[in-house]
Parts: sequence; structure tokens; C-alpha cells
Amino acid sequence: MNTEPLTGDEQNEATILVLGIGNILWADEGFGVRVVEYLAENYTFPAKVRLMDGGTQGLFLLSYLENLEGLVIVDAIDFGLPPATLHEVQGDDVPATIGARKMSLHQTGFQEVLALLDLRGCAPRRLSLIGVQPVTLDDYGGGLTPEVAAQVEPVARRVLECLRDDYGLETLSKTVEPSQGERFMAPAVARTPYETERPDAEMACRHGDDRLLARLKG
Repeated sequence: MNTEPLTGDEQNEATILVLGIGNILWADEGFGVRVVEYLAENYTFPAKVRLMDGGTQGLFLLSYLENLEGLVIVDAIDFGLPPATLHEVQGDDVPATIGARKMSLHQTGFQEVLALLDLRGCAPRRLSLIGVQPVTLDDYGGGLTPEVAAQVEPVARRVLECLRDDYGLETLSKTVEPSQGERFMAPAVARTPYETERPDAEMACRHGDDRLLARLKG
């Protein structure tokens, strides 16, 4: 990855992106997005810092990542570690880590994004990955597992430490709740309503509904 120092003019224009990637519909797959949601709703950031829900957009994110001063990625990654373990990777090790143990299609797409940025000479000057080892992904419509959910706040704090230590930027806790129009996520998919208001497994089975499967077999 490109690690040359920024010039004065570039420094003024550079931005730092905190990017949560993953699919909130598949349990712990949504971890990165939920961390960024937590940050957006609890802290105020300097103007040069941007928070983004990258979802599973892959190559569609390319234009947002060009020539950044720094990119901090938050994601659920198979590090080969015990479930819910936190782990960090820096620099050139980030794309290799994302591609080495693919768990979902979004990781394949994002590895391609990083490779294209490098090939075109517009890769982020600094690259960090803060991730968690998932407990389960095989729960369509499910929220974060309790073990992984407990890591949202610690990872959010680690992102704040990264912004302070690597970029000299301080953030502030918000003193008031954001209004509905200011919230990072649309109300229907914000973490609290998504995880507390969805139908239970009896009403909407998330592993294949025997009632429907029985009809299909008949």
C-alpha cells in the first residue's frame, strides 16, 4: 500500500474514513456496521473524519476510498481465533487478512477494492483493520450474538484511540440524543428496533420454516 508522507496541500484535503462493512441481516456479519452506528450516535467527530456504513457494497465503495489520509475498517473477520476475540491488523497485512479467510461475498469484493486502489496509485496513506472473530453468521434476520455484541463498545473505544494516536484527533461524547432525522441508520434497521421488534422464531423461523418446507414436499 502507498505509505509516502502527505504534502502540505494534500494534508489539508485529506480525509479519514471509519468504514463499517458487513451484512446486518446475518447475525455477527453486521458487527462492523453496528460499531460505526454506535460511534455516530454517541460521539462528535472532527470535520475531517467521516463515518460510513459500507454494507456489502464492494466495488461501489471505490470512489469513497481514493486518496484518503487514513482508512479504519471495522468488520467481523475469521482470524482463526476463539469466538468474540478482538484483533487488529495494520498496513499491507490488511488486504491479505481480509482475503485469507473469506466468510462472505462482501470480503471478496472489498479485497478487490483495496487491490484496485493500490494499482491506481490512490490507496489510503494509512490502513487499519479492527475486527472481531464472529460466533455465528448462519442466522438470517438475527442480531449480534451476545458475545460479539459485548465487543461493540470496546471496539468503538479502540477506533477513538486509533484516531487520537495515529492522527492526533480527539472526539467528544454527545451530550444529547440525536433526533430521528440525524440518526446514522434508518429507524427500521437501527440496532435496537431490529434486534427487539422482529418476530420470534416461532412466527418467522430464520433457519427454514418447516411449515413451508412441508408444503413444498407435498
